[in-house]
Amino acid sequence: MSTISNKSLVLQKSRSARLVIADNHELARAGLRTMLIGQHVGGVGGVGLEVIGEAKNGREMLTLCRRLQPDLALIDVRMPELDGLATCRSIKQEFPLISVILITMHENPQYLLEAIKSGASAYVLKDITQRELLATVRRVLRGESVLNPEIVIRLLGHQSGETPQQAEHLAVPLSPRERQVLQLLSQGQTNREIAHKLTVSVSTIKIHVEHILAKLGVCDRTQAAVRASELGLLETTTRK
Repeated sequence: MSTISNKSLVLQKSRSARLVIADNHELARAGLRTMLIGQHVGGVGGVGLEVIGEAKNGREMLTLCRRLQPDLALIDVRMPELDGLATCRSIKQEFPLISVILITMHENPQYLLEAIKSGASAYVLKDITQRELLATVRRVLRGESVLNPEIVIRLLGHQSGETPQQAEHLAVPLSPRERQVLQLLSQGQTNREIAHKLTVSVSTIKIHVEHILAKLGVCDRTQAAVRASELGLLETTTRK
C-alpha cells in the first residue's frame, strides 16, 4: 500500500491529524496554534487538527518528531541551532511519512527552491490568513500538490552543474501507463483531468498515482515531479 493510502487510512480511522510547530518566537507559535487547534479539514465527519507539540529550534523539532511521529510539521525557515530547511531534510530522511510545511517571512525564489529540494510539501508566508493556512494544511494532509509541479520543474531547470540520475536506479520501474500519468501529473493536471485525457476512471488514475509515489519513494505529487525530473523521466515539453 502506498504512502498516501497509509496516511489516509490513519486519518480516517483517528478522525484527527496530529501537528507539531517549530518557531523560535513564542508569539508566532501561539498564533499558529490559535489558527489551527480545534479546526477541521474535511473528510467524512471532518478531520480535526490537534497540536501535540511545539519546539523553538530545529533540534527540538527533530526530538519531537522522533518521540511523537506526527502527521504534519509546521516549521519556520529561520531558526537557531538548526534552520528549517535542514530540519525538513532530516525529518524527511528519517520519517518520510511526516509532511512538512515550511513558513517564512521572505518570498524568495531560492528559499522556495531549497524548500522543494528538502522535501517540503508546501512553502507559505507568515502573513498567510487562517483560511489560506487551513486550505494548505487540508491539501497537504490529502497528499495533494500545493506547489504547481510544472513551475517547480521550471525552477529546478534553472539550476546548472547537476548531473541527472538514472531512472534505472528505481527498485521497481514505472510501467508505460504510469510514466504517461506521471508526465501529465508533472504538468499540474488533476486526477480528473488526467482521467479525461486518458479516457479512464478517476479511481484508476488515483491507483496509478499511488503506485507512482510508492515507486519513486515520495509522499506527494510535487515531490514526484521533482524526483521524475531528477531521474530524467519527463519529456522536455514539461520544461518549456
